Amino acid sequence: MTLRELSYEYKAHADTLSLRMKQLRLAARETEDPERRHRLERRILELRPLLQEARELAVLTRNYYDRRYHKNEKYTL
Repeated sequence: MTLRELSYEYKAHADTLSLRMKQLRLAARETEDPERRHRLERRILELRPLLQEARELAVLTRNYYDRRYHKNEKYTL
């Protein structure tokens, strides 16, 4: 698997996480139970860094061999 192919996997993962976070936000808005709302909001907060990382890695792996791309200092391959 090439890094470009891997970038599609990261993008798909980010899309899945984003969709799940939207579903959780909707459920949190609709629930009457404060305990459940708190658990849903906490889960959203836990997923946020995973989404950010998946998006960053998708960009990094997609552009890794492009000489004009400025490498992300956070990640090294």
